[in-house]
Amino acid sequence: MNNPLQIIAKFIQCTVLGAFLFVSYSNAQSTDPVIGVWKTIDEKTNQPSSLIRLDEKNGELIGTVTELIPTPGETLVTHCNLCKDERKGKPITGMIIMKGLKRSSPGVWSGGEILDPEEGEIYKVKINMVNDKTLDVRGYIGIPLLGRTQTWVR
Repeated sequence: MNNPLQIIAKFIQCTVLGAFLFVSYSNAQSTDPVIGVWKTIDEKTNQPSSLIRLDEKNGELIGTVTELIPTPGETLVTHCNLCKDERKGKPITGMIIMKGLKRSSPGVWSGGEILDPEEGEIYKVKINMVNDKTLDVRGYIGIPLLGRTQTWVR
């Protein structure tokens, strides 16, 4: 028969292992599928134009430009020269262009704003994950009906 100290040690081991597995499972479940790096596609050229990293911080979705992708034959805009806020004249790479979005359901975020760094305009934004490789990003003024949707891909 096991002595009481062995039983207590075994109980503590099982409790710690169970807590670790529960926390790991909870963290895995809380990651929204939109989190990660997405490639934007220019509507005019149908070519990739940038990479955006989407992160969740304190329940808010943040989008940061990680890379600009030059299109052959076009001048690459590297600074937000037309911005009207504190981002004016700043490099676009590393810039937060999306913020304030709150999750409505897994893969759906709304209520924030997105900056078009080439035009310097800020729009309301809603994003919807179409599938695991496609994200619809809708920038609009006033209501979603008055805007345009850009498709981002993993």
